[in-house]
Amino acid sequence: MGRPARRRAGHDTVERVTAPELPESEAVEAAAQPAAEQDPVAPAAAADGDPEVVLDLQGLTKRFGDTVAVDAIDLQVRAGSFTGIVGPNGAGKTTTLSMVTGLLRPDGGRVLVHGIDVWAEPDRAKRAIGVLPDALRLFDRLSGAQLLHYSGVLRGLDAATVRQRTADLVAAFGLEDATGRLVADYSAGMTKKIALAAAMIHSPRLLVLDEPFESVDPVSAANIVEILQRYVAAGGTVVLSSHGMDLIQRVCDHVAVIVGGRVLAAGTTDEVRGGETLEERFVALAGGRRAAAGMEWLHSFTE
Repeated sequence: MGRPARRRAGHDTVERVTAPELPESEAVEAAAQPAAEQDPVAPAAAADGDPEVVLDLQGLTKRFGDTVAVDAIDLQVRAGSFTGIVGPNGAGKTTTLSMVTGLLRPDGGRVLVHGIDVWAEPDRAKRAIGVLPDALRLFDRLSGAQLLHYSGVLRGLDAATVRQRTADLVAAFGLEDATGRLVADYSAGMTKKIALAAAMIHSPRLLVLDEPFESVDPVSAANIVEILQRYVAAGGTVVLSSHGMDLIQRVCDHVAVIVGGRVLAAGTTDEVRGGETLEERFVALAGGRRAAAGMEWLHSFTE
């Protein structure tokens, strides 16, 4: 068994986003379909007729010493949504997502997945979640194929199902030539893709992805977006963080802006940006932009 590499580990409802028509692909279809039989709490319509709340953050709080990293965050995400979490470095995005997925215990508040408390009933809640953490913790002395097999069996899948889904995911992510190699020898982008495949192999109803496009080339990123859009169209729910404002504006139907551990704005992407680009709105909310004054020496150019 390999050793895991250790690194450190918003308030509105969201509606279903309709994915555009995409070319037929059995591999992508298999990778993107959330399976109802795997989930003990299949989605149902809420009393108001809207899709049910899949993810519910209630007063979520985390402190590190005297620093309040996450300050009583409330956020609801409904089934079939594609939600982006944005914020400056140190805003509390990764800390929030780590608490959402059971990787970091909160100091206050609750996280509910399909109404199940992640910290009161972790085993039950986590069956519905697929996680791509920012600090990748992979058994990098396994090959890609072994890692996917391990992930599937760990999630309770039988060997035949794991083999089929592994083949589908490998084809969907373009990793056919890499499955026999150790994950330790993968590039950063390949590592991100195999980790995302491992997060999807048990067909979860909720994907929580922290910086899924970091270190990924544009072609692979477009392929991942297509897979996620098909997954959402099939009824899955995606929550992702990213610093790519253009990508969030283009792909996500809802967005939450976190600054200083608080949600400063949340709603549909159009509501949050308010006629500006998402980047312009984000900079206005986050503040901290400095005038490019001084440093005249930088323009002197050493001979």
